[in-house]
Amino acid sequence: MAPLVAAPLALVRACHPEPTVAVTLMVTGLALTTGRDARGVLLVAAAVLAGQLSVGWLNDALDARRDAAAGRADKPVARDEISARTVGAAAAVAALVCVPLSLASGLAAGAVHLVAVGAGWAYDLGVKSTVFSVLPYVVAFGLLPVFVVLGLPGAPSPWWVAAPWWLPVAAALLGAGAHFANVLPDLDDDAATGVRGLPHRLGAARSRIAAATLLFTATVVLAIAAPLPAAVTVAVPVLAMLLLAAGFRAGRTAGSRAPFRAVMGVALLAVLLLLASGAALS
Repeated sequence: MAPLVAAPLALVRACHPEPTVAVTLMVTGLALTTGRDARGVLLVAAAVLAGQLSVGWLNDALDARRDAAAGRADKPVARDEISARTVGAAAAVAALVCVPLSLASGLAAGAVHLVAVGAGWAYDLGVKSTVFSVLPYVVAFGLLPVFVVLGLPGAPSPWWVAAPWWLPVAAALLGAGAHFANVLPDLDDDAATGVRGLPHRLGAARSRIAAATLLFTATVVLAIAAPLPAAVTVAVPVLAMLLLAAGFRAGRTAGSRAPFRAVMGVALLAVLLLLASGAALS
């Protein structure tokens, strides 16, 4: 592959594209459902994308040696397809771009988003290897919907007036559950290279249960507290419970990924509920 094509592709792969795209789409969808105009939606999308890119690139730049030691074939820096220095520079540029894009939604909204991005950087810079590894996810995810709401025209201040309590609480629970679920596939590689976050200390079985519990609680909070139709309030928690029960029952077989898939299914339900609740905030 020509270097002019290979380098940009490697850079894209180094940004953790799946979570970067997923978080950007989730927050952009919330901006749409809360009634942000076209310009506002684009600003939210651009700011969140820049922030997520900076966090993803910083992670791979800092973990280059660890990923190489673990033989991570999915990491471009570990495979020498792109240098850690280049990826680190990209992280810095994305972070700088994120500042004006965030502040374009307003001073309060921009400050909230920059704190959320800062939590992601704190995770990369070392918190992920501590017992407090879940806290950056709680802070970042909890603040992202607040960023959207504070950017609405005429949004009241302070933020706890603009955003109902259930919005950051449910988003924080979703973020905490995402942390446990996201780390599960890499527990062995991380442990072998010195990463000792909370999921690593709990182990795979208890981390899987933690992810399921947190994500299920997020769906319950949204179903009960958000102004949603009564049918949704009843049906979604029941569906989440059935998904988890079926997944964990099937997961008794050695090597089964059914529990992980069930957790991801409940995460999707929580995201859909979060998006559906956005209309009540406009």
